[in-house]
Amino acid sequence: MKKRRSFTAEQKAKIVLEMIRGERTVSQIASEYEVHPNQLHRWKAEAEENMAAVFRNDAKEVEKMRRAYETEKSELEMGKDLPL
Repeated sequence: MKKRRSFTAEQKAKIVLEMIRGERTVSQIASEYEVHPNQLHRWKAEAEENMAAVFRNDAKEVEKMRRAYETEKSELEMGKDLPL
């Protein structure tokens, strides 16, 4: 039995973009990457469903969370030197 292959998010995105371009059939793409066509259709549906997130301000939220984390980390590190 074959071991399951795993694809990174970047690899999946590249494959889905090839499907969207429509320069080759899904069967041709599936054959090249050795992925079942049904799996490719699921990846494409997931990409279409989440495409709006690219245009949201999620990056700003992530940056806020990162800054809060760094601040908290600094405060904890400073407090670590204090005796209890």
